[in-house]
Amino acid sequence: IDLSSDEIELKAAEKKERSVLLQSASTELTSKFRDWWKQGEYRFRFEADGNHFRIWVSDDKRPEDIELEGRSTGLQWFLSFYLTFLVESKDAHKNSILLLDEPGLSLHPLAQKDLSLFFGNLSKTNQILYTTHSPFLVDSNHLNQVKAVYIQDDGTTNISSNLRANEGNPSQTKSIYPVHAALGLSVSEMLFNNCTPVLVEGPSDQIYLSAIKTLLISFGELTPKKDIIFIPSGGTRGVKPIVSLLTGKNDELPIVLLDGDTQGSKMAEALRKDLYQDTPNSILIVSEIIGMDQAEIEDLIPPSIMKKLSRYQLRSNDPDSDFEDYYAKDLPILKQLEEFAVTNEIMLEKGWKVEFAKLVKNHLLKISRDKISEDTINIWKTLFSKLN
Repeated sequence: IDLSSDEIELKAAEKKERSVLLQSASTELTSKFRDWWKQGEYRFRFEADGNHFRIWVSDDKRPEDIELEGRSTGLQWFLSFYLTFLVESKDAHKNSILLLDEPGLSLHPLAQKDLSLFFGNLSKTNQILYTTHSPFLVDSNHLNQVKAVYIQDDGTTNISSNLRANEGNPSQTKSIYPVHAALGLSVSEMLFNNCTPVLVEGPSDQIYLSAIKTLLISFGELTPKKDIIFIPSGGTRGVKPIVSLLTGKNDELPIVLLDGDTQGSKMAEALRKDLYQDTPNSILIVSEIIGMDQAEIEDLIPPSIMKKLSRYQLRSNDPDSDFEDYYAKDLPILKQLEEFAVTNEIMLEKGWKVEFAKLVKNHLLKISRDKISEDTINIWKTLFSKLN
């Protein structure tokens, strides 16, 4: 084909523009994909040649480019799903309801966790309904969104928010297995045969209470009838669903320990009026144990220890600024720590409460009894007498 110099120049310009666009798109996909796929540092390169479009993939372990078709089925599935819904949920499928049947079957379990997080982000623009038998696709922090689907004896399908395994229906027990597995629980119920489960709001609560339990036992102040285990519910919203899961063979409801803040108090009131109307004493509120308004689990720890260790967590650029001077007695300490951070422009990382709780626990388990006041030990004993 004879082309004029202008046509040749135009073709060259178009090829250059296409190359720039492909490189830009490759870089953007590589960057954004890493936000959701945590199973390796993958790099993508797009290639367009006539009517052919290829995606090449490399990673740190295999730096050579390999066509997408030559990579794992799981990676292919996730990338396809990611590209399709990331684009179409903002365009053609915006505000639509997405129905997915057993998504991510070819994915590694850890990659399924990535997919679950991706669903959470996608739900900001689309309502998502999906079925799964995988515990890795069950968000244990939002069990209020989970439904059990099973076939009844008469052949009809039942969809229920009841996640209990002791209703006498084998199909129901099987259907909620992924939920139990997601929580690290056993559907055989063997776990709780010699344990007293206590439901708390978050993982930091679990850490503090486990430390207190260990100290009381070591001080000779606690001899549990059964081992007391603390199970985080992922916040007050997760309390009701997990209560159903932890209900014993004799319909004995588990003890629930809540913060005395507004959310905790409202949840306690709701539970006492509903599920716990016959056993209101099984709902415990920290503020009622301590005798401090709005008290939270952190207020069970001696303030002197919390203040001392806060220096490691809340490092201010102002050398004259110290939480010790900011602290007000008889007020919940967690809110004071957060307010101190805001005032001093200290960035609190996501999950900082858990890391701080670990720091406090490590410190507590190294100190002797004479470093803890009798008033504090008496409060701990009062609490655990109600749990035991």
